[in-house]
Amino acid sequence: MLAVFVVLGCAAFLAPGLCCRPKEYPTTDGQCCPMCSEGTIVQRDCTSRSGTRCSRCKNGTFMNQPNGMGKCFTCTSCDSGHGLFVLHVCSDTTDTVCEVIDGYFCKHFDATGCSAAQTHTHCVPGERITEPGTSREDAQCEPCPPGFFSEHGVNCTDWTTCSGTQARLKEGSSITDVVCGDSSRHRYMLILPGSLFAALVVSLLVALGIKVKQMKLSSENEQTP
Repeated sequence: MLAVFVVLGCAAFLAPGLCCRPKEYPTTDGQCCPMCSEGTIVQRDCTSRSGTRCSRCKNGTFMNQPNGMGKCFTCTSCDSGHGLFVLHVCSDTTDTVCEVIDGYFCKHFDATGCSAAQTHTHCVPGERITEPGTSREDAQCEPCPPGFFSEHGVNCTDWTTCSGTQARLKEGSSITDVVCGDSSRHRYMLILPGSLFAALVVSLLVALGIKVKQMKLSSENEQTP
């Protein structure tokens, strides 16, 4: 009695087609027809004399569920220009599954796998990679600590320590190493100007002594009758 009441109530109070059974679909004229299976769509609705006529999805389209639709879904395109490649090819019952190319990571997942990818962050000179990028995570960077440098933004290397016989010609930075050179050369360069100065003083004194002597002799000659 309850089942009869439900059916009669449905027929009396609801619009035609809204009481179709789980594997049926309502038509535009209010009839209930059997659904088409996965991989197919409705070509013609059922009639009192025949069942639903279905047709297969064409290449580039799919249908992944029982349905009463007249159009298949378009297969997803994996755009290599945006870091994606085809992991599983689309069939008449399944959509394309995309995966990310090396050097990219997936920003958004859905039923088709990865639907949006982005290139890994490139660490700049003066930084190092703390976490390499994967297909699911971006790369992580951090600045080199004091006393270290990174020329290409990969690893941090400690500055070169100049030996006891070397002088630091150029200080290191976060992107360049210390430059060392021969310290004796610099001592020579520092001593050389002093030697030249001393030699110049001696030369001037000698020249002055000679000049004074000449003047004295000249004065004596003038005084002699």
